[in-house]
Amino acid sequence: MLNENQLNEWDRYYSWHPFSQMKEYCDWPQLHVERGLGCWLWDTDGNRYLDTNASIWTNTLGHNHPALNAALTKQLKKIAHSTYLGLSHPVGATLGKELTKNAPDGLERCFFSDNGSNAVEIALKLSLQYWQLEGYYAKNRVIGMEGGYHGDTIGTMAVGDSGRFHNRFKDWFLDTWHFPAPKSAHPSLSTEESLETLVNYLKNKAEEVSCLIMEPFVQGAAGMQLQPPGFLKAIEQICHDFNIHLILDEVFVGFGRLGSLYACTSESVRPDFLCLAKGLSAGYLPLAATLIQSKVYEACLGNWSEGRTFFHGHTFGANPLGCAVAIENIKQLNSLIRSGTLKQTIEYFGKALENAFSKHLNVCQLRHYGLCAAIELCPSDATNSWAVEDRMGWKVCLEARNHELNLRPLGDCLLIAPPLVITHEEIDFMCAQITKTLKLVCK
Repeated sequence: MLNENQLNEWDRYYSWHPFSQMKEYCDWPQLHVERGLGCWLWDTDGNRYLDTNASIWTNTLGHNHPALNAALTKQLKKIAHSTYLGLSHPVGATLGKELTKNAPDGLERCFFSDNGSNAVEIALKLSLQYWQLEGYYAKNRVIGMEGGYHGDTIGTMAVGDSGRFHNRFKDWFLDTWHFPAPKSAHPSLSTEESLETLVNYLKNKAEEVSCLIMEPFVQGAAGMQLQPPGFLKAIEQICHDFNIHLILDEVFVGFGRLGSLYACTSESVRPDFLCLAKGLSAGYLPLAATLIQSKVYEACLGNWSEGRTFFHGHTFGANPLGCAVAIENIKQLNSLIRSGTLKQTIEYFGKALENAFSKHLNVCQLRHYGLCAAIELCPSDATNSWAVEDRMGWKVCLEARNHELNLRPLGDCLLIAPPLVITHEEIDFMCAQITKTLKLVCK
């Protein structure tokens, strides 16, 4: 059995952690997660932590879920992986049917990959290829929304707007333009002004635009920035009016996070592409899917010699283990949604957050929608602010470990997105322990 000191040494000497300044990371206390059950994690010392971010927004039904474990082990006894390049398998075909069956009308084709960035890249490439095949060669520009985050590959960085995360790579980006996000991202900017800016741009540039991509309702990595009701539906109409594709990135908001299997169905929106990942396989295995309108699929059909083939693929796309878990995950999620249990959890979550933090001296803004929230931290003296080098968000998260919480900050903002099966008691515990932590750390 490896001891903690050996693990710490190996981690410091050989690992490079995502979104981490390693000079800083190596000076902090290290935490090695060894096991999980329900909404809880345990480290190698046996300490437990409430998983308030669902292992970066993936874990829908909790850790070690018996039905998901059973689906995984059943498939494992058959085959762990078989390529989807020119071959199929039962769980891949079944999952493709389930994903399209539950989707808005017209999304009748499913292209599998293994993470959210790839799901988005597929949509971008197919949009560009479609217009090229249809003879619209000038339509090669992409529109994104300010604050958007769609991944860290070159194409997805270009259509996102994540500031210092991606700015250093902008010389390699696609031709993109970003329209202003409404309200919570710009308190002084009305929804109408946001939409008007987009329309005015398209009046002059629509013939050069291939597609518009956005995260519906909530921009997760931007700090849970919210969009008002009706905004997504208005975007859909604008895309239709100007003959550009609408790509919806539901990598974060899909699979129950906002209360429905697909977020866009709450406003009866029919995108041309729907990008899915994270909660798709319940946090068990890397799996992603891009759902595609039939007209795009049909445009790519033809004889091999015509060059209409979509040349794209991923080694582990449609991995049978991931597909098997995803099928069971969808079954369990539909049960949660139809029974009203998820709706009750979301309502309790929102009320508990409001009661705990809406008037807290160290909270300058609270945003929540579905089972996700952002708690913006600030000094109790509102005339001051913390310096970047103070790293108050991380100090809060490190202290929270002493109070049985696993938190993740974005700057000085705590992003909360627990498993969908979190209980009322666990929500109360989370709020109480965050409050206790803020009292100890913040001034």
